Amino acid sequence: MEKIFAEIIGTMIFVFLGNGVVANVILSKTKGNNNSKNGEWLTIAMGWAFAVFMGIIVSAPYSGAHLNPCVTISFAIIGKLNWEMVPLYIFSQLIGAMLGSLLVWIYYKDHFLKTEKKEDKLSVFVTIPSIKNLFLNFLNEVLATFFFIFISFYLTTEGTLFLGKKYTIGLGSLEAFPTALVVLGIVLSLGGTTGPAINPTRDLGPRIIHSIIPIYGKGKSNWDYAFIPVLGPIVGSVIAATLYLFLSKNL
Repeated sequence: MEKIFAEIIGTMIFVFLGNGVVANVILSKTKGNNNSKNGEWLTIAMGWAFAVFMGIIVSAPYSGAHLNPCVTISFAIIGKLNWEMVPLYIFSQLIGAMLGSLLVWIYYKDHFLKTEKKEDKLSVFVTIPSIKNLFLNFLNEVLATFFFIFISFYLTTEGTLFLGKKYTIGLGSLEAFPTALVVLGIVLSLGGTTGPAINPTRDLGPRIIHSIIPIYGKGKSNWDYAFIPVLGPIVGSVIAATLYLFLSKNL
């Protein structure tokens, strides 16, 4: 049960803070909206990176801080997680993502009312492609998630002190920071096309909330696109885990 609650709480934190920075930048009359596009993407990318960092430091001691079905599935593929735990982790992450996006709506409710553009309101909850091309959008999500998962496998906290022996160098909560930097790098470099989601529940959970809560003038939830940020990241994570497993056994 502690793993389930840790994944719910950790995912809720990072979605609340991640979607929160989008709301702060995009919605009308917030302190973060200066009616200028300058620096907007950098602010959102950094906000999401720090959101992931904060979600990890809370949940890592209890569940390993997956917070993402792609991490859970890839860990199961390489043998670091029992497959029987995968559905519980993913369900917990979905609930956490829904709760986090619900909190964003409550927190910024007045600003949703002041925002006229339907797409801006939707952007707070889900990813929207810059140019809608389902094949390329799917490929973008596959590639972005592949690099996120593959690089993450090589993060380590083990180092060598100058004493002739190897020791584990612990950094406490800062051990979560490299993952945040990977997220920042992926979003800054590969986020121009679809977002990207690199996390199915980060998009699906908020999309469900957007479709059911009473946001004035919210428009459609774009369910015709919803399979892209769900299936694309999963395919990317499976490829990354399979390649990592192959390399670790043959090199």
